[in-house]
Amino acid sequence: MTTNAARAATLVRALRARVDGDADTAADLYTEDVTAWTPRFATTSRKELLAEFEDHDGPYTDVVLDVRPLEVGGDYACAEWTVAMTYAGKRVTGNGITVAEFRGEQICSLRQYWDELGVLEQLGLIATDSSTE
Repeated sequence: MTTNAARAATLVRALRARVDGDADTAADLYTEDVTAWTPRFATTSRKELLAEFEDHDGPYTDVVLDVRPLEVGGDYACAEWTVAMTYAGKRVTGNGITVAEFRGEQICSLRQYWDELGVLEQLGLIATDSSTE
């Protein structure tokens, strides 16, 4: 059985691999039948999930990820994270949480939630309450 510390480390590696667009590392961390859901996409296999890594070279640069494992127990691990990035010369920060379920040493299910509204506000793409007064 995989230890809680090992599962926390695997989840952190998976999050870093996503930010870095490192599909090779990620391939070792997920089961073949992994299911994933985020506000941006949903997948039902490792092949589909890794295809999302191909879209890595998006408009964001200077991406810095800070991950804090919160709870690891049994087959589940949860981590809170902050990602800072530059878009069109503007520095923005996003906050989120990831919940992973494990089968053995690999992640078999992943759910990710983040404050999409906060990032859009920082980019000036939507009005904040204070900007409408």
